[in-house]
Amino acid sequence: MYRINILLLLFVLPLMASAQDISRSDYIEQYSDVAISEMRRTGIPASITMAQAILESSNGNSRLARRANNHFGIKCHGNWSGQTIKHDDDARNECFRKYRNADESFKDHSAFLVNGARYQFLFDYKPTDYKRWARGLKRAGYATNPHYAKKLIELIERYDLHKLDKGVKVQLADKESAATQEAQETQGFAPSTGKHPVKERNRVEFTVARPGDTYAALTEEFDKMRWELQKYNDVPDGIEPEPGQIIYLQPKRNRAARDHKHHIVEQGETMWYISQKYAVKLRKLYKKNRMEPGAEPQKGDKIWLRRKKPRNR
Repeated sequence: MYRINILLLLFVLPLMASAQDISRSDYIEQYSDVAISEMRRTGIPASITMAQAILESSNGNSRLARRANNHFGIKCHGNWSGQTIKHDDDARNECFRKYRNADESFKDHSAFLVNGARYQFLFDYKPTDYKRWARGLKRAGYATNPHYAKKLIELIERYDLHKLDKGVKVQLADKESAATQEAQETQGFAPSTGKHPVKERNRVEFTVARPGDTYAALTEEFDKMRWELQKYNDVPDGIEPEPGQIIYLQPKRNRAARDHKHHIVEQGETMWYISQKYAVKLRKLYKKNRMEPGAEPQKGDKIWLRRKKPRNR
């Protein structure tokens, strides 16, 4: 093992967003029509459908969405006769529904609410009353997260999804790629303007730094406490984000997503870089790999992302 100055590599290796991830704005653009169509057919607010899909599928990037077209995290239950997929949730290898395409998932979500006895009271609410719908879904037990209703309402209001309830599509231009390109092509730093788009990785929300961003400005924009962003991103005081660097808006998770069991180190990569790439807490990453904090890997090393590295490897 050799040691590298992590502070230097925060500037040398700014972490870029994965090109294969679907952005939240693209996801909203892609599925607004089916959400509106289902609202007109069933009376379920399109804003609620879209917010649930965003939250449950991580903007279509979750394992269930990618492999099973399941955008709402609906489990098999006793009456399901279609295809299934096993997925770890509250317990290991739980049974979830699998669909031929995303539209089937959206339609089955509607049927799940329309035919579910515990959700019937929701249809007494107006389709434009998204706040009562969000709180009602939580009260009916759709999700176990105590902040589920709050999360839905925040998504709807942050992205103006309530416009969908009037049949109007929301246009959200994702400036992220342009900002990253600008950062690579210019030597100076222009001040950041406008709201930063939000994505999810490993069920953790993040944005991407633009030229001129500071942690103080991002803290104010996302209404965080002064210490939160630097703590969530394992960054010491005195360091500002580089353009193109991922900035997590929530605590990273204890392990990587199920699809990412290991990472093979490339030249110059640090444990911090790998921690940011997979949204795994840096201290947990060191512990999983039986490494001392501050130690750095060599090119070709295998970094364990989900389980603890066996002692004989």
